Amino acid sequence: MENSRRSFLKKSTSLAALTAGGIPVAQAATSSQNRTQSLVRDAGMQLCEAYFSGMNEQKIGLTKQMDVLGAVGGISPAMVGLKDVKPWEYKAVLAVKEAWDKVGLNLRVIEGPPALGEKTKLGLAGRDEEIANFITLMKNLTQVGIDTICYNWMPVIGWYRTQNDRPGRGGALVTAFDAEAIKNLPLTQYGEVSKETLWKNLAYFLKAVVPEAEKVGMKLAMHPDDPQVDSIRGISRIMNTVDSFRKLLDLYPSPSNGITMCQGNFALMGDDIPTLIDYFGKRKKIHFVHFRNVRGGKFSFEETFHDEGIIDMYEAMKAYYTIGFKGPIRPDHVPTMFGDSNQNPGYSTIGTLYALGYMRGLMEAVSKRKT
Repeated sequence: MENSRRSFLKKSTSLAALTAGGIPVAQAATSSQNRTQSLVRDAGMQLCEAYFSGMNEQKIGLTKQMDVLGAVGGISPAMVGLKDVKPWEYKAVLAVKEAWDKVGLNLRVIEGPPALGEKTKLGLAGRDEEIANFITLMKNLTQVGIDTICYNWMPVIGWYRTQNDRPGRGGALVTAFDAEAIKNLPLTQYGEVSKETLWKNLAYFLKAVVPEAEKVGMKLAMHPDDPQVDSIRGISRIMNTVDSFRKLLDLYPSPSNGITMCQGNFALMGDDIPTLIDYFGKRKKIHFVHFRNVRGGKFSFEETFHDEGIIDMYEAMKAYYTIGFKGPIRPDHVPTMFGDSNQNPGYSTIGTLYALGYMRGLMEAVSKRKT
């Protein structure tokens, strides 16, 4: 009898030791660990990756294994097998969103919207129709849960580099720009386009679009000119200084009118990135972040690995965390690393993985810091 009693008490004590409030200790510890991870994971930000070359199966598989589940890209009807459907139509928007959902990723940002082109930026015939299509796109995007559009005001000539294979650290290939290499290039078919013309057309666009963006809760995130020179082949550039972004926000003050904090571009303007994050962030104007690093100045620069450029990346990440930024953030313009293709300069899969891991480490560091 005594042996049976001792056996019962021993088992009861063991059971009690394995239980915490009715939950097994091992399970309770796991739940506590998960809660802790959820508090610091990505510092509350939406870590994303860009898919400008389509649904790259390898990159999708790798980013999912890294638990980076946000996607940034465009709306392409052809990508989902649709014909005779415009990219701003609801059918196309829904099909693209569902295609990303199917592979386990959440399309969060449309970068390079399909309904905004030369007609609007240059003030050409047909711009009102183009703007109407843009408004339709906004409405349809928000219906499927996408609330951020990254756009730019670089007509005719967009992102531009004079070299896409400059040797960087350890032989990695980086993109670079030298203004001397473009100073004698011929004008485009549009001739000279002044800054005044571009500002006038931007004001026209904002006046038509921002009120509609407010109605549906769309965030418009203007990207800086890249590079930030005053003109290329006669086409002026206006989004190339911090003052120009202040002017942009003053043209139509609204929660919907904001910016893409592309760190590389703003750093090359000569400004301190953490200070700018604090300035624009406290005003709730940072809708989207391109987390990247560079070296040089606006007239001669090269991309770098995230850990070797002119920006203090820890202080930058800390600034986003301090202002309470919770929006989408992605690495940008990574070097092409050994064994990877340079077919899409700046978007090497291996370089992207390095950047994402680096960013996640910074996110955990700033969210756990003691001071």
